[in-house]
Amino acid sequence: MIRQLELTEVATVAQRLAVLLAAGVSPASAWAHVAASTNSLVARRVAAGVALDEAAADTTGLQPEAWRGLAAAWSVATESGSPLAPALRDYALSLRELGEAQRDARVALAGPVATARMVMALPAVGVLFGIALGFDTLATLFGTPVGWTCLAVGCGLLLLAARWNARLVRSARPASATPGLACELMAIAMAGGTSLDRARAIVGRALVRFDVAAEEVESVLELSRRAGVPAAELLRSEARERRAAARSAAHERAAALSVWLMLPLGLCVLPAFLVLGVVPLLVTVITSTVTSF
Repeated sequence: MIRQLELTEVATVAQRLAVLLAAGVSPASAWAHVAASTNSLVARRVAAGVALDEAAADTTGLQPEAWRGLAAAWSVATESGSPLAPALRDYALSLRELGEAQRDARVALAGPVATARMVMALPAVGVLFGIALGFDTLATLFGTPVGWTCLAVGCGLLLLAARWNARLVRSARPASATPGLACELMAIAMAGGTSLDRARAIVGRALVRFDVAAEEVESVLELSRRAGVPAAELLRSEARERRAAARSAAHERAAALSVWLMLPLGLCVLPAFLVLGVVPLLVTVITSTVTSF
């Protein structure tokens, strides 16, 4: 399960590093101070001398990608000679925006997920209802061929519904921690005064080394060339647009989830309710009626 504050944690570390570095603190001392002032296990490992991407290897959800993005930004700024503090500040800002998207998605998903979980209990409610009426539906379920068939079909439908619901919920959450990062890294590289070709090479190496998804940046560079304006601000603007698009997409998926969750409800959970709750009750009623005659 994805922790909802995971991107906020990385953003906090990046922001504090940026402030400390801007104040003249050395990188090693900055990591030590951040490790001492936060609950970040990754920061503590880095302060102890472990490489950032290795320190974040056993984190979960979107965090590994976010930490690798921080490592890539650090690497690009260091290699290109760009000021490190502004680069980390920009990256922290992007992570906070995506963290807000995570929180918004969580709020939007809370209702549909709670509804799905409640409906999953309907078959058990049906069994208890039969017992409350005085019919031994459990004996029918566990002691007759008809009951065994109902158990197999009903449990299979519930398992399918649970997996279907989980897949729908996962698909509605933010899929990436680093949209627009390639543009941001290119802007960082060019802020150091390096040539365009060298900036491309630096960013390309960082993307490969830290396993960060490559994105198209050439159209932005071409626009900068045609307009005769510095590319860095255009690249940062494009990065913001891509983060905004990712956030909007997460909102749309979360909003649509309440509708999509009706499919496993109608096709799996309600039939399971009938098979586990209603059919055994009917069989028990009919059997007891026939026996009484």
